[in-house]
Amino acid sequence: MPPTQQQNYGPHYEGPNHRDMQPYFKYSQCTGKKRALCIGINYVGQRGELRGCINDAQNIQRFLCTNYGYKKEDIVMLTDDATNPRQLPTKANILSAMQWLVNGAAPNDSLFFHYSGHGGQVKDHDGDEGDGYDEVIYPLDYEKNGEIVDDLMHKIMVKPLPAGCRLTAIFDSCHSGSALDLPYIYSTEGKVKEPNLAAEAGQGLMSAVSSYAKGDMGGVFKSAMGLVKTASGNTQKAEKITKATRTSPADVISWSGCKDSQTSADTQEAGEATGAMSHAFVSALAKNKQQSYQQLLGNVRAILKAKYSQKPQLSSSHPMDTNIMFIC
Repeated sequence: MPPTQQQNYGPHYEGPNHRDMQPYFKYSQCTGKKRALCIGINYVGQRGELRGCINDAQNIQRFLCTNYGYKKEDIVMLTDDATNPRQLPTKANILSAMQWLVNGAAPNDSLFFHYSGHGGQVKDHDGDEGDGYDEVIYPLDYEKNGEIVDDLMHKIMVKPLPAGCRLTAIFDSCHSGSALDLPYIYSTEGKVKEPNLAAEAGQGLMSAVSSYAKGDMGGVFKSAMGLVKTASGNTQKAEKITKATRTSPADVISWSGCKDSQTSADTQEAGEATGAMSHAFVSALAKNKQQSYQQLLGNVRAILKAKYSQKPQLSSSHPMDTNIMFIC
């Protein structure tokens, strides 16, 4: 099991009443309530129709119920073969299901979000993306109502979570490397891909984090812009803004089908249409439930590597020990 105590990291800073403060988070023991949202969109009859996404959602639901103690009545399914209009993966239904997922979240809860469908990129307007693009997912009615941007998904599903609450997310979609906008990204070597925040930026970072917690985005950008003066180039600047505004005391972990710059495959496995990432994730854990995050990332990547160029990524809302066992 993961450590139960509060985990502190990063630079110390002066808090209210001159108290010594430091960023912190808590791992979830995943012993509380379990809830899941599975979205599968094949876009039947639209341009870019897919075949495997509804199967993915159903496979993940079955996998969670069989292996991790989730109950069907605690899982919302949004698929475009639904007969009930409230269960169609429209933009409004997806946003309201995301809110349901995190509503009343408490320490040691385990929440699970799975999305299989089209993903893409749009021009980033708030400076938090190194590549200049925000990652998006496409609801069934995107042509009429538009896409859902990573910033909004983060605001709905990550920001309200208390310390010690787990959200596990899987994005089986193109350009999904940072689809939840989490600041720490891990490779198969277990290293954080971005450099840590420089200690000298600590002051600026912390005022940004406290503004973020209060919902004062103006304060966030003032502080974050102060701290980016110590960085050069867009990518470094974006990393600092992301870390200043997107770290969380909750335990949020996201698996994505590929890097931001890559596409994700819709494929056939054992005669069934499926998303390559969803299939690899379930297959790796079916072989062995007892794996660390490090091992699981390596095994998912190995399954994909045999056939596809996409490299799955693991990202987190906090610096994490990838040698602890995967639970959800």
